[in-house]
Amino acid sequence: MSTTISSNRPGGGIKWRWPSVHPEGRKFLLIAGVITLCFWLLGWEIVGWIAFGITIWVAAFFRDPVRVTPTGSDVIIAPADGLVTQIAEVAPPPEIAGPDGLNDATMLRVSIFMSVFDVHINRTPVAGTLKKLVYLPGKFLNADLDKASEENERQHFVVERADGVRIGFTQIAGLVARRILPFVSMGAELATGQRVGLIRFGSRVDVYLPTGTSPQVLLGQRTLAGETIVARIGKSETLDGVGQ
Repeated sequence: MSTTISSNRPGGGIKWRWPSVHPEGRKFLLIAGVITLCFWLLGWEIVGWIAFGITIWVAAFFRDPVRVTPTGSDVIIAPADGLVTQIAEVAPPPEIAGPDGLNDATMLRVSIFMSVFDVHINRTPVAGTLKKLVYLPGKFLNADLDKASEENERQHFVVERADGVRIGFTQIAGLVARRILPFVSMGAELATGQRVGLIRFGSRVDVYLPTGTSPQVLLGQRTLAGETIVARIGKSETLDGVGQ
């Protein structure tokens, strides 16, 4: 359920709240909790505390916090929480290239790496119609490697905005990640920042920017899915930053 929020206006406020656990993770949380309880009932306290720690981690991994998504007409929002590890000029993946996809010209790709401590719910960068949803089985190489974009298990999305601009993004499984789960299907009408999928457990998401658009994030910067502005369509400028 979405709520309109004018967070930059004075006089208002909001309270912090615990993130909920996504339904996909509740079965894993239940299993971990039952195992922990069994260890304690058996009197295996040391193992029980270890299992309790794992249970807390499972709850944290599948957390699904509310995000406040900017609604500007030109914004491209981060699809994943994580670290911007690569910004590169590449050809679009063949599965989503061509006239019915992202075309064939090279484009900028922004790669966001998700560690096992990040939120793993992925969101759509723009609003529009889901024109392509392509799943490909593959390897489970370290998602930080460049060749992971071509060899790992992955799932491509192409979303077409109302003005015809298409944005592509890809969920990539990693060394630990073993399952990519979509929440949407072909032809779905998506809102900016809507939840579209999940990757278990640690992975990467690539965003392909349209021609004439430069990233508004820097290497080493952390992003929040559904909140961080990755780029503005048609805005081309070079950004510099300072690590501190």
